[in-house]
Amino acid sequence: MSIVVTGATGHLGRHVIEQLLETVPAEQVTAVVRTPEKAADFAAKGVKIAVADYNSPETFDNVLAAGDKVLLISGNEFDKGRPAQHQVVIDAAKAAGVALLAYTSAPGTLTAALADDHRSTEKALLASGLPYSLLRNGWYNENYTENLAPALEHGAVVQAAGDGRLSTASRADYAAAAVAVLTGEGHENTTYELGGDEPWGFAEYAAELSRQTGKEIAYNAVSVEALTGILTGVGLPAPLAAILAGVDASIEKGELLVTSGDLARLTGRPATPIAESIAVALKG
Repeated sequence: MSIVVTGATGHLGRHVIEQLLETVPAEQVTAVVRTPEKAADFAAKGVKIAVADYNSPETFDNVLAAGDKVLLISGNEFDKGRPAQHQVVIDAAKAAGVALLAYTSAPGTLTAALADDHRSTEKALLASGLPYSLLRNGWYNENYTENLAPALEHGAVVQAAGDGRLSTASRADYAAAAVAVLTGEGHENTTYELGGDEPWGFAEYAAELSRQTGKEIAYNAVSVEALTGILTGVGLPAPLAAILAGVDASIEKGELLVTSGDLARLTGRPATPIAESIAVALKG
């Protein structure tokens, strides 16, 4: 039996592998990657490396085995039909007879276009008859703290979320929840709504940036259309810009507020506050 993680060298996947190695022997962990060179550090620790690509179903032949527990990390190629990519892993998991297939999804309340691929994948996973766990991850702190330069340069946080609030946590927090499901018992056929403990809005976010930097940073609330234009203006493809702006519309409606407490229960600790992730980003 192996614990198999797809997308293992991505931002979330790396956290999952590293945390798994704290609790299970390396030889029981398989990292599925497209580029093995990026997983050299994992291989050096004894992790099994499997080279496979969501876009090439045959590459998943013999990657999974009966009794495995699998984490399907959703793909990030928005233009390549993610549900079909995810179906490749679901089909391989069913053929192998895995013990559990966990999937990193999006909050069940999210109606933005970004959620469509996740809902389609959830439907396919449930239809497969496989033992499943839906890890409906809320937004990451890092979605906002990894690129602070524009806000610091212009003295403004620009979003189209109005006064909406959202429940975020760090990637490491969501990884810890996945590890708890992959290494624990009784998680078959479960759905977890995962998010931070303390919701926040962008006015508070701007105020926290001001406090930590000593600079005056305001929250500039704009329309969805204006934000789409700003994002395309800095080089984002129009479809992706529309998706991201659409998420802000969902935030304004409260669709990224998560009140279940599932994340803290699974990890056994409070989620990382946005202020802490801001501090880490500023030090970096």
